[in-house]
Amino acid sequence: MVKRVRKAVFPVAGLGTRFLPATKVMPKEMLTIVDKPLIQYAVEEAMEAGIDEFVLVTGRGKHLMEDHFDHAYELEAILMERGKAKELEEVERIAPDPGRMSYTRQRRPLGLGHAVWCARQFINDEPFAVLLPDDLIQAVPGCMKQMISAYEEVGGNIVAVEDVPCEQTDRYGILDVADDNGRLARAKGLVEKPSPDEAPSTLSIIGRYILQPEVFNHLDKHESGAGGEIQLTDAMAKTVESIPFHGFRFEGQRFDCGTKLGFVIANVAFAAARSDLRDDIHDMLQDIF
Repeated sequence: MVKRVRKAVFPVAGLGTRFLPATKVMPKEMLTIVDKPLIQYAVEEAMEAGIDEFVLVTGRGKHLMEDHFDHAYELEAILMERGKAKELEEVERIAPDPGRMSYTRQRRPLGLGHAVWCARQFINDEPFAVLLPDDLIQAVPGCMKQMISAYEEVGGNIVAVEDVPCEQTDRYGILDVADDNGRLARAKGLVEKPSPDEAPSTLSIIGRYILQPEVFNHLDKHESGAGGEIQLTDAMAKTVESIPFHGFRFEGQRFDCGTKLGFVIANVAFAAARSDLRDDIHDMLQDIF
């Protein structure tokens, strides 16, 4: 029987330079899709999956995220005074129970593997999830809940995957697949950002992971990989022979909110999925095009 996944890591120390000047002061993870910041979508996805302890790996200038997941007493008092019960409920439910949300700093931008390593004391000797808020996934049930179900079947390390065009393999971690049943692909290795002519497949890792704590044995070595950074995929690759490793094809739509186009498309898609905005969005798009 596999150990329950109780903890999730959110690497959120990036500078968000693609979105300057918007991110000069505001963390990119606080950019909103309709009326909710990216980081909140990620935390809620983890909550839906049954995860109840969270650590945000932050950097300088990221204090707004801590404030977002705290109580705003003055705002709550004003909403109560004005009888705005719906808005008050929405604001109050953001804050996890005391002691469930932790923060640690990644002092230098040394890569995703280093960011996850910064959370090692929080994880201890348990399996854990990693969610990258830039990868926003529209799915019912949520992507992480789907992954937890798959994890309970096969254990080990699991990553969310999707097929990408061959010419884009140099943007992603790519699985070297041993066998594939269409839902779960068992991997015998993985390569970080291979050129199209060297890629073992077109099955790319996106920003959802369930990992065993043994990955820290390799992250502890701080070995640099692609781009001179400490790559999470390199540490995962070194566990393949001893720990089962699968890619999971989730049901849903992924939006790359690390790009301006992906961010705009996500806003339209999430707005169009809401009953209070759907008709207006449809009419607006018809007027524009």
